[in-house]
Amino acid sequence: MKIKNLLPEVARRVRADNDHPFYSLQKEMNGVFDNFFRGFDVAPRGFTKGLGTFSPSIDVKENDKEFIIRAELPGVEEKDIDVTVTNDLVTIRGEKKEEKEDKDKNYYYMERTYGSFCRAIPLEAEIESGKAEARFKNGILDIKIPKSQSAKAKGTKVSIETV
Repeated sequence: MKIKNLLPEVARRVRADNDHPFYSLQKEMNGVFDNFFRGFDVAPRGFTKGLGTFSPSIDVKENDKEFIIRAELPGVEEKDIDVTVTNDLVTIRGEKKEEKEDKDKNYYYMERTYGSFCRAIPLEAEIESGKAEARFKNGILDIKIPKSQSAKAKGTKVSIETV
């Protein structure tokens, strides 16, 4: 039996984007090393603070008309963000690039941090993906996705017979 058959369908779709079967294990190990070296001023060569661990905070709200998704993406530029909407999934991908430089006559300090992120948000109602709108301002990404007419319908009242 293949192990991917045991995963829920959404988890299989998200994992397919990462291609490597040990991606989640690698991510956890990176987090262990990042947390271990966080208390020290320096990290060993090859371990950069925060590398590969950036995951944007996301709020998802739903009302009768639409889904509203808000993602906090500090330090990310609009050109580095990609939003994809399918029938039941919203994927936010991007790359965070940060450079810090500090000069004085006795020292020179430069730090670069690069990392990509991907968040997949499953939606449990039919949506109109072609009418989705996204706005980015001051590090906040707002996405509005209208529900389809069939999802907006509350249902049909069924009468109950007394037997």
